Amino acid sequence: MTGRGDELPVLTIDGARFSDFDGFTQEFSRLLTNHAWRGNLDAFNDVLRGGFGTPEGGWVLQWLNSATSRSALGYAETIRHLEDLVLTCHPSNRPDIEARIDDARRREGPTLFDDIVRIIRDHGPGGDESEDGILLTLS
Repeated sequence: MTGRGDELPVLTIDGARFSDFDGFTQEFSRLLTNHAWRGNLDAFNDVLRGGFGTPEGGWVLQWLNSATSRSALGYAETIRHLEDLVLTCHPSNRPDIEARIDDARRREGPTLFDDIVRIIRDHGPGGDESEDGILLTLS
């Protein structure tokens, strides 16, 4: 990574182009070459590590209309996503997911937007996977 965001390739997603998590999944997948991300957040983390058609050596993820996305991926969508997830997850994970559903119903804890931003930032400066060199800009 060069260390300067203005020297890195910029990939852009637009929060005005989606209104739910499935839409976010499609919008982000648009950035990938010969790959479609299906919405699993563990797989999203893997995609950010590289090898799925994103630039090598770091890049900027520009998220336009991120306030719109913060709302679209807020507590209501978080609850819907977690309710779907609890149906298919390993039984040992159910108590944790059910606790997250309860938190989201009380409008507590991270939303899908928060989780996605945290995962992306983990691949940038100061993150556990900073070697991937992803800089997130929210606008």
